[in-house]
Amino acid sequence: GADLVALCAETGIEVAAIPGCCAAVAALSISGMACGRFTFEGFLSMNHKSRMDHLESVRTEPRTMVFYEAPHKLIRTLADLLAVLGDREAALCREITKLHEECFRTTLSQALEHYRQTPPKGEFVLVIAGCDPKELPPDQNDLTRRVLALVAQGTPLMAAVKQISKEAGTSKNALYRQALEQLEGQNA
Repeated sequence: GADLVALCAETGIEVAAIPGCCAAVAALSISGMACGRFTFEGFLSMNHKSRMDHLESVRTEPRTMVFYEAPHKLIRTLADLLAVLGDREAALCREITKLHEECFRTTLSQALEHYRQTPPKGEFVLVIAGCDPKELPPDQNDLTRRVLALVAQGTPLMAAVKQISKEAGTSKNALYRQALEQLEGQNA
């Protein structure tokens, strides 16, 4: 549709919207999850590499995410979501505005277990919680600044690196290299 609207706009043809049901927004509104800001991710690719790349790109997305999925691909999608995103809160909404409408509020692991035992039916809208900020990896530049602050207070570089890497649960080697580069840059 976007290509057609763009062509119409280029040729001066007016395009009007006719309000109607939007499964993504309808599912979001009944999901019980934060919906002040969200991202619509649409259908995931059937190609495994593209699919995993897409999921990896949203792994640290803090906003609620909305995906569409067909019933025959739901179990594979839930397994991939769980593998990449971890066990997050989810609402699986199906058959929005139809007779058999359902909103299953759960977690990704529980949804996967449920649908492995009960074959999925109908078109699904998956509403997935965004990344908890506590789960985000530490910012390497911030860690380096913390190391350099300790060094400026008289702590030996290696001791500062050990302390900050232990607190953050990160690699000492990478942090040491980055701090050393910063110090050498300051001394040059």
